[in-house]
Amino acid sequence: MNPKLGIALKLGAVVAFIAMQSLIKSTGGRVPAGEIVFFRSFFAFPVILAWLAWTHELHVGWRTANPMSHVWRGVVGTSSMGLGFAGLMLLPLPEVTALSYAAPILTVIFAAMFLGEEVRVVRIFAVALGMTGVVIVLAPQLTAFSEGHLGATRALGAVLVLLSATFAALAQIFLRKMVAHERAATVVFYFTVSSTLFSLFTIPFGWVLPSGRDALVLILAGLAGGVGQGLLTSSYRFAHASLVAPFDYASMLLAIAIGYVVFAEVPTGQTLAGATLVVAAGILIIWRETRLGLDRDKPRGAGAAPQG
Repeated sequence: MNPKLGIALKLGAVVAFIAMQSLIKSTGGRVPAGEIVFFRSFFAFPVILAWLAWTHELHVGWRTANPMSHVWRGVVGTSSMGLGFAGLMLLPLPEVTALSYAAPILTVIFAAMFLGEEVRVVRIFAVALGMTGVVIVLAPQLTAFSEGHLGATRALGAVLVLLSATFAALAQIFLRKMVAHERAATVVFYFTVSSTLFSLFTIPFGWVLPSGRDALVLILAGLAGGVGQGLLTSSYRFAHASLVAPFDYASMLLAIAIGYVVFAEVPTGQTLAGATLVVAAGILIIWRETRLGLDRDKPRGAGAAPQG
């Protein structure tokens, strides 16, 4: 274990994923979300292969005991990615980031529903706190329906991002079942393959020939996503999940800074207040799971891809 290196790798992953989102957002909705998923997945593949070679797992990364588990994981993970990218085009980056924090909160709910995990008082409180924060962030977007086309666009974006978080939470449930028989490297490898293939099913919904600039930006986004995935998974090799997981929330600071400087987006006080509650709930859940001995190091490292 090397906690400092683990933290550094996790922060590097957060930077890479925010850079990926910013690059995608800069295309301004000119490329359909399904096509963006293809670029994100296909051009991440060389990075993933290089990472597997560096970790000496290239020869085992493709071996799987249960191929269908990767298919279902791919379906929900790709859905999360596509919905998140669609929402990213319609909402400011800080709002997207804040709503995406609903995923770990929803994971607790789904774990109780589908895995039979016991949810005690502390986690019930954390879920209630987190969902209150989500409602605070979400409310202005949904009430914006009355503000004409722009308001409806914001509301649709909020719904899409929340659906993305829901599918991301479902992906975590699949991962919790898969870790009993699959390596983290295998999960990463097959998710990259499946998301690339599943994105092709969106071709009939209107793919476009991107401009040279947009194509380059999306290729860079794919590479950034691959780098982020490798750094994220590697971080759990050097430090416990309970130590590095809270650093996910550094993405909010980066989202605010990039949103302001690059996209002229200023988060509202309501967004910041709601995000604070969701972050507090997420950290409380991490702390509680550590106390209960439910620390899932490698599964989380393997499963953080959706964002996307």
